[in-house]
Amino acid sequence: MLKLKFLCLALIFILTGCKSVQVSKKISKQLNSSFFENQFVGLLVYNPESNKIVHSYNAEKYFTPASNTKIFTLYTGLHYLPNKVPSFKYTIEKDTLNVIGTGDPTFLHSYFQDSTALKMFNNYEKINLTVNNIEDKKYGPGWAWEDYDAYFSPEKSSFPMYGNVLSINYDTELKTSPEALKDSVYLKPSGFKRAYNSNRFYYQPNPNKTREIPMVIDSLLINNLWNTLLPNKVNITNYSPKKMEHIAYSIETDSLYKRMMHESDNFLAEQILILASSTVSDTLNSNTIRKTILENQLSDLKQQPRWVDGSGLSRYNLFTPTSFVQVLTKLHNEIPKERLFNFFPIGGELGTLKNWYGGNPTPYVYAKSGSFGNNYCLSGYLITKSNKVLIFSFMNNHFKSSTNAVRQEIQTVLELLRDNY
Repeated sequence: MLKLKFLCLALIFILTGCKSVQVSKKISKQLNSSFFENQFVGLLVYNPESNKIVHSYNAEKYFTPASNTKIFTLYTGLHYLPNKVPSFKYTIEKDTLNVIGTGDPTFLHSYFQDSTALKMFNNYEKINLTVNNIEDKKYGPGWAWEDYDAYFSPEKSSFPMYGNVLSINYDTELKTSPEALKDSVYLKPSGFKRAYNSNRFYYQPNPNKTREIPMVIDSLLINNLWNTLLPNKVNITNYSPKKMEHIAYSIETDSLYKRMMHESDNFLAEQILILASSTVSDTLNSNTIRKTILENQLSDLKQQPRWVDGSGLSRYNLFTPTSFVQVLTKLHNEIPKERLFNFFPIGGELGTLKNWYGGNPTPYVYAKSGSFGNNYCLSGYLITKSNKVLIFSFMNNHFKSSTNAVRQEIQTVLELLRDNY
């Protein structure tokens, strides 16, 4: 009887191994097709249950990841931030509130609508607000200068307000948020949506569209915005090393991660790293927190990345498929599946994957995409029809075909895995 049991187990292992080899051969055939001849492709598929690599192709080569970088940002936030977002640090001196920014992006943001600071500031006669405690430059290294007026590249800052963008809507009349900048908006039929280095904005009447244009963040603007909210109450002060005794908290951090991942929100990604840095110092520096996590929690990565921003906007970023699979595996081991998968866009249903990788009848892909000109990457989790979880990173650089054509090729490979593994 015991012999029969071992024989059955051996047969299962042999059949499973044969199946894995067959799937790998099919994927190799797909990757060696003429479609991939003139581009750079990397793929790693890993089975965490068996601790086996299902398929590996250029998995240790470096690629430009675009927004796949946000997976590393998510991992950092989960390790350094508490359950609620640190809104700001403060001390109280009689009727005066001394405040220093932490980088919380949710205050008066069009989606989160957090008003923690406004409610608390209302309770004091005088507010001394420090916003120059940030060492990050307003833009990340390697960002394209001509994106300065694009909705996806707001400036980084210590105490964001309104998501650091001006929202413009024109129905029967011009409406702006914040309203304080309404007199700085002018009609212009085409061209850039904002002057290069000043808060002079341009719009075209469109009753069905709200435009979001990054603001130029400086102490003059912040003072103007606060004077509109709480006239003559908030003073912008210079940074001093005096220790703040308390921390005010705003929204649940999980809602911040989810929005960043689902919408691929660059601003939230950058501010999450700044927030993480606020947990180790009052001086905000996203480079410090990237270096810290790479030297500690991620010191075991087989290939250390060149990681320069939180969003992936920079073409200076360099990561390997192996590194993404390693971090995704850490997340898979550390966080319950239901919570973890909730952070990721869902193929065919939600977020940036709404129109691709749909399951029939149930979702099978939970992953983060990343794209800009001539680059498209996808990394995350795949559920096979045999209900196994596979972790994958599929990276594509330097193609001249359409991004949709690349997505179609990726979908073919993912369906191979789903249906045959």
